[in-house]
Amino acid sequence: MLTRTIPSTGEALPAIGLGTCKGFDVGSGRKERASLGEALGALFSFGGSVLDSSPMYGRAEEVAGDLLAAQHARSKAFVATKVWTEGRAAGIDQMNRSMKLLRCERIDLMQIHNLVDWRTHLATLRAWKEEGRIRYLGITHYSSSAYGEMEKIMRAETLDFVQLNYSLDDREAERRLLPLAVERGMAVLVNLPFGQGSLFKTLRGKSVPPWMREAGCETWSQVLLKFVLAHKAVTCVIPGTGNPEHMAENCEAGDGAVLDDGLVRKLIAFWDSGRR
Repeated sequence: MLTRTIPSTGEALPAIGLGTCKGFDVGSGRKERASLGEALGALFSFGGSVLDSSPMYGRAEEVAGDLLAAQHARSKAFVATKVWTEGRAAGIDQMNRSMKLLRCERIDLMQIHNLVDWRTHLATLRAWKEEGRIRYLGITHYSSSAYGEMEKIMRAETLDFVQLNYSLDDREAERRLLPLAVERGMAVLVNLPFGQGSLFKTLRGKSVPPWMREAGCETWSQVLLKFVLAHKAVTCVIPGTGNPEHMAENCEAGDGAVLDDGLVRKLIAFWDSGRR
């Protein structure tokens, strides 16, 4: 799988990961967790490692931690989660709980979810990073409506990662945040590469163009992920799924050549013309 470098350390990170929102919020039954374990196994079998979660995602952290333990796969995973509350003490309590649920003595990446009380939590994350409790720190948001605030934080603070939404139908991040991440030496995780599924609805019934098949894309999910990865600022894209076949399909987008500028422009024109 394609890897990208984390600017703050030079560590290589596989470019396709797994988001746990909704899909991993399940009960403790073996049957309902079976496909999730297979999806996680597919991620690792293709060389992926990034597993992103949050206390916001119901039981996702617990389920992810249980599956990692069952597969003895902690060493294969780059575990990312978030703090999503207000106040220093509440943030510390929540992060300690996340570590327990994920069965991690150290979290690879701790992020401030949707910028909630970010000043308070950033001070805690810097201390935890110094203590070795986390390896990297960052901020997240899922909506371009927050880009103004994200830009101010990115310009003012030293961060290892930012996580933001970016897709073929929402390219606002290209204007300022993705170039700024390069300028400031910040890795980028991309959420919502499929627009919460809305892109698939728009593309339903349409065939992948021959020129994208020639670029190694057999499915629309691969087209959409290849588009995201074509931007050199993007470190890893984390589509959410609990389906092992979808996970394997997503991982295949991390194989082969990156789309060149000509193909990216052609793909954007194809998308824009279909929406008129």
